[in-house]
Amino acid sequence: MRMILASTSPRRKELFTRLGIPFDVIAPRYQEILDPELTAEQQVVTFALGKARSIGISNAFILGSDTVIEVDSLILGKPADIADARLMLTLLQGRTHRVMTGVALIIPNEPVIEEHWHEVTEVRMRAMRDQQIDEYIASCEPLDKAGAYAIQGIGQKFIEQVNGNIDNVIGLPLKSVAIALRKYGFLVPENVYSP
Repeated sequence: MRMILASTSPRRKELFTRLGIPFDVIAPRYQEILDPELTAEQQVVTFALGKARSIGISNAFILGSDTVIEVDSLILGKPADIADARLMLTLLQGRTHRVMTGVALIIPNEPVIEEHWHEVTEVRMRAMRDQQIDEYIASCEPLDKAGAYAIQGIGQKFIEQVNGNIDNVIGLPLKSVAIALRKYGFLVPENVYSP
């Protein structure tokens, strides 16, 4: 059974590797454009499905995923530039926000089966001084991350509390992915995910 990860994210690739199954990585041909009519939950599932469907291969399992941040009913994706990153970090600092990751799994079948779901993790960020925000942005780490921070990188020092699955915040909820793949015969070992 061929498995394809529809992603350009090195973090998702690294997480998926922990499942212990062979897979190929193919960059999705899908542009993420936030739709103001969708909830954050609907948005991440729409993005995940769009990425998975864009691969266009019918004889393989394809997994797509996307992550957004929600705070004050605002949906934050990746920052457009440095000013946007500063705005996002200023908004998140000293507060709790929700991290949502949507997952879509396309199963080769006649007809094709599509499964999709999302997971939510609450994260509280420490209060940050303007200088800390500027120094963090200067590291360039925030510029390609949803919400402008990486919990697995330098950004972890700004995190006060995580309620839920940290893999979900990094970009792929491994436990639910493992359960879905086992259902279709993939030999995924137990306990490959963070608690």
